[in-house]
Amino acid sequence: MSPDDYCQQKAAASGSSFYYSFLFLPPERRRAITALYAFCREVDDTVDECTDESLARIKLAWWRNEVGAMYAGKPTHPVTKALQPHVAPYALEQEHMQAIIDGMEMDLNQTRYLDYAGLSKYCWHVAGVVGILSASIFGATDAQTLRYAEKLGHAFQLTNIIRDVGEDARKGRIYLPINELQQFGVTAADLLNARHTDNFTKLMAFQTDRAQKAYDEAFALLPKADRRAQRPGLIMAAIYRTLLDEIERDGFHVLTQRISLTPIRKLWLAWKTWVRG
Repeated sequence: MSPDDYCQQKAAASGSSFYYSFLFLPPERRRAITALYAFCREVDDTVDECTDESLARIKLAWWRNEVGAMYAGKPTHPVTKALQPHVAPYALEQEHMQAIIDGMEMDLNQTRYLDYAGLSKYCWHVAGVVGILSASIFGATDAQTLRYAEKLGHAFQLTNIIRDVGEDARKGRIYLPINELQQFGVTAADLLNARHTDNFTKLMAFQTDRAQKAYDEAFALLPKADRRAQRPGLIMAAIYRTLLDEIERDGFHVLTQRISLTPIRKLWLAWKTWVRG
């Protein structure tokens, strides 16, 4: 199996909405973004699938060294071998690659966030920089486009947090800011024990409104000249905002189930967004 095949398999197997945004890209850009996505999956799985915290830290340290080796032209892992040829053409900065690993390490260091400022820092590491790297691959001629992509990544992460409240709680993680739980009269125990209350519904409506505003703020930053190149991100946004609408329509019952869109619906949204341009 070639490095590109490995990354393609990793991306397809995840079933992620990101995969649908890659489908319409030219081959070279598609290989680059698939390799970047596979990298994110690898380091994320290091934390999510490793029950031994010390072993997870060792693995993340290995990935830090491997990123350094990639930038030195000596990658050893299939993912970094696939990604290395795209580093220079798309100006992918090592600082941003390492920041993603920092974000995964944050999951080992803390399972609660006091306020939105603290959560925003986490979102920047695990999603904002991914947005910047992705936009560079898609094609950015204006620095403003990278600001758009960073904001869009933030919106995606807020959506993930809303969708995964119950699943994360079962892992002992609560990403909703503590001061906002207190503001709406929701306790950590409510989340950990999947107690769906009126207060929880109000809290989730507040979180959803903030996520929707983040999408609007991102779109306002996107220069017209780069809009066509950035269609993969717009595809993701179409899928994620539709998901947010579904979650809201379902009454925010995210504590006991993971609401998702069907593959055919994602494909339809992807095609519709692409042809709209």
